[in-house]
Amino acid sequence: MAEKKPYYITTAIAYASGNPHIGNTYEIILTDAIARYKRLAGFDVFFCTGTDEHGQKIENKAHDAGLSPKAFVDGVAEQIKGIWDLVGTSYDYFIRTTDDYHEKAVQNIFKKFYEQGDIYKSEYEGWYCEPCESFFTETQIVDGKCPDCGRPVKKMKEEAYFFKMSKYADRLMKYIEDHPDFISPELRKKEMINNFLKPGLQDLCVSRTSFKWGIPVPFDEKHVIYVWLDALTNYITGLGYDVDKQGENFGKYWPADLHVIGKDILRFHTIYWPIFLMALDLPLPKKVFGHPWLLFGEDKMSKSKGNVIYADDLVHAFGVDAVRHYVLSETPFAADGSITYETVIERYNSDLANNLGNLVSRTLAMTKKYFGGTVPAPAQSTEFDASLIETVRQTVETYKAKMDDLHIADAEDAVFAMLRRANKYIDETMPWALAKDPEKQDRLATVLYNLVESITIGGSLLCSFMPETSEKILAQLNAKKRELSDMHTFGLYESGNKVTDQPEILFARQDVKEVLEKVEAKKAAAKAAAGETEEAKEEEPVIDIPKKEEITFEDFEKMQFQVGEIISCEAVKKSKKLLCSQVKIGSEVKQIVSGIKAHYSPEEMVGKKVMVLVNLKPAKLAGVLSEGMILCAEDENGELALMVPEKKMPAGAEVC
Repeated sequence: MAEKKPYYITTAIAYASGNPHIGNTYEIILTDAIARYKRLAGFDVFFCTGTDEHGQKIENKAHDAGLSPKAFVDGVAEQIKGIWDLVGTSYDYFIRTTDDYHEKAVQNIFKKFYEQGDIYKSEYEGWYCEPCESFFTETQIVDGKCPDCGRPVKKMKEEAYFFKMSKYADRLMKYIEDHPDFISPELRKKEMINNFLKPGLQDLCVSRTSFKWGIPVPFDEKHVIYVWLDALTNYITGLGYDVDKQGENFGKYWPADLHVIGKDILRFHTIYWPIFLMALDLPLPKKVFGHPWLLFGEDKMSKSKGNVIYADDLVHAFGVDAVRHYVLSETPFAADGSITYETVIERYNSDLANNLGNLVSRTLAMTKKYFGGTVPAPAQSTEFDASLIETVRQTVETYKAKMDDLHIADAEDAVFAMLRRANKYIDETMPWALAKDPEKQDRLATVLYNLVESITIGGSLLCSFMPETSEKILAQLNAKKRELSDMHTFGLYESGNKVTDQPEILFARQDVKEVLEKVEAKKAAAKAAAGETEEAKEEEPVIDIPKKEEITFEDFEKMQFQVGEIISCEAVKKSKKLLCSQVKIGSEVKQIVSGIKAHYSPEEMVGKKVMVLVNLKPAKLAGVLSEGMILCAEDENGELALMVPEKKMPAGAEVC
């Protein structure tokens, strides 16, 4: 047997500041689906994930919790690892950046950089974003806020070590040009080139003195190593790398085949990380995939906004594989996905209960009823059989192609389309009618065999997305998981096998009202346990603003408010603040310029339903015509939030 080809895949390591929500958890599920596919395809997979545990933010959170930083991250790391296990991820190694081996390796890497002249000591003066652990120049910040997350930045001045990024910038640009698949999707690659490389890389601050929770610089212990240099190196230290030894796993698996990374931290992984590797004289990863976000409705999940859904709550309500199926099928290759309890229930009922569950249940019941549970040999074929078999074979090809291209949602959609085709096959062949005619038993046998074989292949394909369900399906059919190389051959299921005598309902239909009532009850119980009451809720901070002159009802009637759908959006050139949106209002499209660039990216805006003042007199902003106003709310820190309809509304609906 030929030796399996190694395949190294990683997630970003989760920042150990708190419980990850489903948007964070999506990344580990996505990566797990790819890892399982590669194992199915015959690769020797090493799947690494873990936790990023240093930095000022964690030091502050630990202080607020009355704990030492180490005690704090120990608890959070265990929590994160528990969530990863809960959602069924098959990682091979869980690294923590507080691991002794990692810390020593990082110190040696820092020392090597210093000794070869890549790091020098100077003084940093500029703007710092604590949540992002990032520094910015005066020209990079937008209205006193972080250009990445929109939160306020702080002016900082301190002694620091700097990495000479400019030394490697041209080399990195050439590498990206020579390796067009290095950054995926293509739009992310363009963002990195146009927004960071072409304007010119500034030297990177790689140490801090204003806090202590970090890995000490080995030759200057008043400094701790910048959290991103610490965190990024986990991809090699997790394989046993150090500057004076590489280890068996490193020699076997590096360079990484795939880094799966959220689009918001792609810059660190496609600019800083490759340059660090160049400075270490190590090969670069083969591909960095910047995956999209999973939004809450139409908004980015944020604990500060209170619009988060947690994986454990979803698993409690729907089961592990239902959650995995939703997040994988909902989020396209390059566009953000969306999640609410209502949409999860809708997809659960349509895909899992009505399609997959119904197909398996019907097939098992008919096999038991008509053949005593023994799967018969096929005997008499028609065009219906040929059509089904061709669909199954084509699905295997589509699945492979889409998984190889990282179009995971499309791959899973192809499998579920095949399952729907199998359900249609039942309706076409009408086994219940065939069973009534003794002369059509051969035909009935063929139909039941084809259904069992189709489900066997479908169940095997599902192992990447829904591993528990895949096992349950195959167990009920008394079938073995099919190797990917064998799935093109239709007819490998051994006739004469007996299916289970006690079939299990895979997915029972969910009632929207019942589920939402349970969710609300659980939230209320959690608040009560935490000592939150409605009275306490009323004591939340409020904002008083100066009152404007009263208007009459007639004045109000002059203003026309409608729901608009943003169909495209782009930044206004030569402006740090403005976005230009094309907004569909009924059958009309208006161009509206808004000063919200610090709070929303153009990509985030597309597809949102917003409230619009449509009859505002047109005016030019930064030379661009604006034909209305998109409404926002503003908190005491200047943070903006789009005003969006609570319920689904068509573009053009009147706001009254």
